[in-house]
Amino acid sequence: MDEVTFKSDTVLSDVHLYTPNHRHFMVRLNGMGQPVFLSQFKLLWNQDSQTDSGTEGGRHGMGPAEETPPSRPGSARPPLGSGCSSDITSQEGVGARLDEDGDLDVERRPRAASDPEPAGPPRDKVHPTILTQEEDDPLADEAQESSPQDIIRIEHTMATPLEDVGKQVWRGALLLADYILFQRDVFQGRTVLELGAGTGLASIIAATVARTVYCTDVGTDLLAMCQRNIALNSHLTAAGDPEVPFSWSQEDVSDLYSHTTILLAAEVFYDDDLTDALFKTLSRLAHKLKNACTAILSVEKRLNFTLRHLDVTCEAYDHFRSWLQRLERLADGRLRFAVEPVEASFPQLLVYERIQQLELWKIFVEPVM
Repeated sequence: MDEVTFKSDTVLSDVHLYTPNHRHFMVRLNGMGQPVFLSQFKLLWNQDSQTDSGTEGGRHGMGPAEETPPSRPGSARPPLGSGCSSDITSQEGVGARLDEDGDLDVERRPRAASDPEPAGPPRDKVHPTILTQEEDDPLADEAQESSPQDIIRIEHTMATPLEDVGKQVWRGALLLADYILFQRDVFQGRTVLELGAGTGLASIIAATVARTVYCTDVGTDLLAMCQRNIALNSHLTAAGDPEVPFSWSQEDVSDLYSHTTILLAAEVFYDDDLTDALFKTLSRLAHKLKNACTAILSVEKRLNFTLRHLDVTCEAYDHFRSWLQRLERLADGRLRFAVEPVEASFPQLLVYERIQQLELWKIFVEPVM
């Protein structure tokens, strides 16, 4: 395999889009034949953290050790209209082009003649370093330079069909992990359940302080990747050892219902059916848990132009918000659901673009007195 290319029907996380091509480390193919890559996240506890809400300079601190972030959010994709002038012929080397009907034919992101040649391979191609079991780990030397407690290693894919996006790392999971690190006291000694954990990044972060973390998702291949990530980070937390892989024992179920007080979910609200299933599961669990609980949800408000509306919409996000409103209105006589947004002004300790469309929501579930 000389290079990895992305088909038009695949989905690529922005987290991986901003990672320089030459620092992707492909370690294997998963059960679906998809390339699996290894990223190393370094915990920079001694570096002063700053707050960010999508403004310039918001990516710093803890992040992929192999990643060199752009100088400002979105610099990998210049903002719409950057470099443009009111006179379309005013840029040197860029003139107006007309089609055969006389209509203006605008090139996508024309590059001025004075622009420097782009460094490195083009963005639409990825040139991974391919490893074999006989080769040394290229990240090992960097890991040895830091304390083992400062390193988190995550295997993930970089581009998948929509049904496999859980195998990628998404900004919402990084935002949730940031919040967990900021609120370590809240998670100290707690029993936590994550729904739709994906690669397990947020669960691994939570497990550094929580008593027990139940990391859940669906699909054997995805669960195997998550289990491997937990094993890769055994220096941070101890993994459970079920008799049957990816199964629940009666003891697990009893402990879950008796002790869970925090539920997590990140970036699982991109599909209406999935959102419905998540909130129905959340409601069922809340009625079975013996203690009051808090659900912390991370979502990205994605804007899309749809032919049906002939406008920019965010239907998946709107459906998510409608569920929050439905929970607040729910009156079954047993539980009360209180919903509130979390201001994303807490310190950013991971390297990612904390855009304004990233949101955290809390749902407090308490018995009706």
